[in-house]
Amino acid sequence: MKFPILLPNIFNYPFTYESDIELKIGDFVEVPFGKSKITGVVWDNFEKNSKKSFKVRKIIRKLEIPNLKKKTLQFLNWFSEYNIVPKGMALKLVLLSGKAVEKFDKKFDSDFNNTIQKNLFELTNEQKKILNEINISNQKFNVHVLQGTTGSGKTIVYFEALKKILKKGFQGLIMLPEIGLTNQFEKKFIEFFGFKPAIWHSGITKKNKEIIWSGIINGEIKVVIGARSSLFLPFKKLGLIIVDEEHDQSYKQDEGVIYNARDMAISRASFENIPINLITAVPSVETYENIKKKKYNISKLTKRYKNASLPNYEIINLNDVKLENHSWISKQIINKVNSHLEKKDQVLFFLNRRGFSPNVLCKKCFNSFSCPNCSINLVYHKNKKNLLCHYCGFKSSLERNCTKDGLCDFIFSGPGVERISEEVKKNFPSKKIEIFSSDTMNKKSSKDKLEKIINNEIQILVGTQLISKGFHFPNLNCIVVVDIDLSSQGHDLRSAEKNLQLYHQLSGRAGRTGQSSTVYFQTYNYNTKMISDITDKNPEIFLDKEIEIRKKNSLPPFQRFISLILTGENEVKLETEAMKFKLAIENKIYGKILGPVSAPIFRLKRKYRVRLLIRGSKTLKLQNSLASIISRYKFSSGIKLSVDVDPISFN
Repeated sequence: MKFPILLPNIFNYPFTYESDIELKIGDFVEVPFGKSKITGVVWDNFEKNSKKSFKVRKIIRKLEIPNLKKKTLQFLNWFSEYNIVPKGMALKLVLLSGKAVEKFDKKFDSDFNNTIQKNLFELTNEQKKILNEINISNQKFNVHVLQGTTGSGKTIVYFEALKKILKKGFQGLIMLPEIGLTNQFEKKFIEFFGFKPAIWHSGITKKNKEIIWSGIINGEIKVVIGARSSLFLPFKKLGLIIVDEEHDQSYKQDEGVIYNARDMAISRASFENIPINLITAVPSVETYENIKKKKYNISKLTKRYKNASLPNYEIINLNDVKLENHSWISKQIINKVNSHLEKKDQVLFFLNRRGFSPNVLCKKCFNSFSCPNCSINLVYHKNKKNLLCHYCGFKSSLERNCTKDGLCDFIFSGPGVERISEEVKKNFPSKKIEIFSSDTMNKKSSKDKLEKIINNEIQILVGTQLISKGFHFPNLNCIVVVDIDLSSQGHDLRSAEKNLQLYHQLSGRAGRTGQSSTVYFQTYNYNTKMISDITDKNPEIFLDKEIEIRKKNSLPPFQRFISLILTGENEVKLETEAMKFKLAIENKIYGKILGPVSAPIFRLKRKYRVRLLIRGSKTLKLQNSLASIISRYKFSSGIKLSVDVDPISFN
């Protein structure tokens, strides 16, 4: 008997194999492919009729694993079509390095014992009301947004909702935007449920991934807390998906297979016909528009824990204050911070820029340090004693021969968190100070560091936007935004929305246990209305304005954008190929094509980059028409195309 077998590779169709074994859709099998053996899955339809005659090879064996559910296959087929990704690459996201885990080890039961402890947490009346509104007992697909000011207890509400699902024998998936959040979150989970969840992200060991993958497909593991890739785990009986911080742009996977994990989670819930909860303090524009259209339901938590009030805001206008040479912190801020420290408040200096300085320039020859592989400046990291490219990882030492005379004499232009940290140490020499950024928090020591912050053993933090993402620091009551102007730059139609979400999240870190708190904004920007707009307690005012602008200009979510980036090592050949490609697709797709233009970061990892942008209506016709042309189009050697449906960044 013949079977369609999809292989985890760049093929958009299954291969035909034969077998005497009885097989059903979703079964895992081992098949010969070329000279090797490979894991495949019995798919739901055969490859399209090929005129070529081919020899049908035999399936070697069926793997002893529960099959992939038909709903999962349907989701992967749709995922492939929507994101213009080969079906085989969508399947690869489900497997571990292209393989399935056959041996199921029951020993791990003790690690993930799924006994829910008696309730130790008492919900407030507002939380109880919202739990009833979420009403997931009907177990049908619906998208429910839980919006609540930071520190209002959203997590406890959705934990209660998840508990109901688990008691019915279903599995649950909680998605988080950052790996760094999992430690603190796992602790909170164990405190509430009394058992350990499975943690899934790129930092988990191969052995643990195998144990978890196996436990999920066999239905033994009940809850997964994970980053983007957890969405593709082979759940046996998924009952609820929760996307925490749904607005966070880290849900966008922008390398390899490109997709938006939040949007794909909604789609997976739809195919599984199960509820999904989106959790946020400030919804993304897309989510907000779906709420307005009544496609999504919404509940709002308005009161913070212990009725804590949101922070006060104070603007320090740097046009009226003279900063000292090589200084980034005003005297007013130093005085304010001292008064907070006297009250034993923890203080955060916020600057969304890693390293010591983003630009290093020689004052004799005026040459700056730029990356030899990318068209961007190298960032000086003083702690690591090197210059670093944040895109390709290129490293260089600071020493350089000057074209004028001797060695270069450097000026460091602009601050990063390391530079702010140095200045903070000079002004507050007796205090314990730590940098909180992806350079310092992805290490094993980060767990200890978090404990020290929570216990107020670290008095001053200097952090990037990583700190705004859901951490709970009970003593943090003073936040200094070193320069709000820096974060509003970039090639991005979403920069206003990002600022709104960032500063709401950031201010939500302060005053979480009921004490009064203040966020101080240092700025050269005379437009203080911008600051009051993005920090307004009612973010809907800002979102309504943003929706109007987007609608007027036919921008997402009112139109679909698809970004096409062509890369190549030869600049002239690339630009010629981009023009040729545009002419080939121009009148054959259901959309308008803009470009080609040089990408803002024109050279990346030694490849030149040219961008085309397609805009069209929000139907799959656009993707289907484009996919059909791409599959037939032959690019010149050395030219690579990457497709990004619903792009978030335009770099």
